[in-house]
Amino acid sequence: MPGESPLKHAHNISTIQCKFMGKYPLWHSDEINIDQCHFTESARAAIWYTLNLTMRNSVVDAPKMFRQVSHLTIENSRFPNAGETLWNCRNVHMKTVEFNGADYILMNCQNIEIDDMKLQGNYSFQDAKNIVIRNSVLDSKDAFWGAENITVYDSILDGEYLGWHSKNLRLINCTIRGEQPLCYATDLVMKNCKMENTNFSFEYSTVQADIRSAIVSVRNPKSGFIRAPHIGEIIIDEHCINPGSCEIELLKSEVA
Repeated sequence: MPGESPLKHAHNISTIQCKFMGKYPLWHSDEINIDQCHFTESARAAIWYTLNLTMRNSVVDAPKMFRQVSHLTIENSRFPNAGETLWNCRNVHMKTVEFNGADYILMNCQNIEIDDMKLQGNYSFQDAKNIVIRNSVLDSKDAFWGAENITVYDSILDGEYLGWHSKNLRLINCTIRGEQPLCYATDLVMKNCKMENTNFSFEYSTVQADIRSAIVSVRNPKSGFIRAPHIGEIIIDEHCINPGSCEIELLKSEVA
């Protein structure tokens, strides 16, 4: 399907085994079903300002996919070139999806449910709100900056500077990797998590952390508690806010 904006303002249509090769094919559309389709690299900025769209079994090689889209379902689909994808979207459900080269994905999004995502790309979920993620692997520097009301279950979060300036970030049964994670966070909760190579963790954060592995170092947490089998270094210096307000407890169980 070559040409610019071929299905602009479309309603109640299905595209099955189609190949999109031009820009802006589905702007301002409603009730769209996409199945087994391919959006080539030249089909950039393909779906903006659209409502009630379902995409299944498709491949998107184009960047800047999905802007200001509401009530969106994506299943069993791959995005090999996903830079600046899913901005300002609402009410999104995703299952078994893969995003690569996905810098700034899901910025300013709200009301998102994700199961089985593989993500490679930095600055993900910036300023996003009301998100639940399950069974996923996120390889992303600076993920969840400024994000609010995020819960992540049974996932791997790999990338430095995770969750800075976040609010109400909850990590359940997760593995955290990377330098200086979870600083400047407000009301951070971690349950049954592992931390690998995580130095200078929790600086200026209000935190309730139940960690089941060693932590390389903790620096100047603001308040709450941190429980772990081993902490290589606890740094409380002249820059600490409210010294002693965060309880740090070394558990007697063996290091995982």
